Amino acid sequence: MSLAKKQYKRVTTNSLIEMKHNGEKISMLTAYDYTMAKIVDSAGIDVILVGDSASNVMAGHETTLPITLDQMIYHASSVVRASLRSLVVVDLPFGSYQSDPKEALRSAIRIMKESGGHAIKVEGGKEIKESIKRILGAGIPVMGHLGLTPQSIYKFGTYSVRAKEEAEAEKLIEDAMLLERLGCFSIVLEKVPAALAKQVAESINIPVIGIGAGNGVDGQVLVTHDMVGMTHEFHPRFLRRYLNLFDDMSNAFKQYSKDVKSKDFPSDKEQY
Repeated sequence: MSLAKKQYKRVTTNSLIEMKHNGEKISMLTAYDYTMAKIVDSAGIDVILVGDSASNVMAGHETTLPITLDQMIYHASSVVRASLRSLVVVDLPFGSYQSDPKEALRSAIRIMKESGGHAIKVEGGKEIKESIKRILGAGIPVMGHLGLTPQSIYKFGTYSVRAKEEAEAEKLIEDAMLLERLGCFSIVLEKVPAALAKQVAESINIPVIGIGAGNGVDGQVLVTHDMVGMTHEFHPRFLRRYLNLFDDMSNAFKQYSKDVKSKDFPSDKEQY
């Protein structure tokens, strides 16, 4: 006999932990602007991630590294204004937390005060332990991120699957347990073997949300622009496209241009 799922008027960090313990999978998508966030939120998505992937999707950069703290605050503010139910998690951008715990705290405080976001996300484990402790000590919820960490792309040199070798897999498990002990409320695992991700999810009490980490974790996250097909050059195995908006929008724009040039638009009914 299955239990009825709890209805959440507003998803919180505690809600996600309840979902894990109740066996309910967590849905998470990205958004960077008010209009998209409004649609994502109204669809009942549990978590909206204001990802530093805005650097790629919104600004056209090759990596996530160029986006600034001010830009992340701008995007996050727009998303927060649209969110009535979803928990809004905001990435701390590269360079704003890695080297100095005090700088990490200042960055996190700016995100929370100036954007109204509900939590922040950081990439890494033991290497950034002191920064995480400082942020959590100020009462700011932290989501971790392990596995493929795009802010370290030049260190890895590739976007291939991480933790396939035993030593790296052991470190990932240790880092996940460390993040839980420090007080993180959840962890994103990106592009790691499904069996390892399942092991991590079963080893800790906080939710593990996967992207390219199989179905043995507690939830899934995708970049919204990828899953609705607005971007079309990106074809990783883990991506399921639910729409093909690139073609649909391109065809609409072409038809609009054709109608304007042929004087079909606006028609008599579309004039005052």
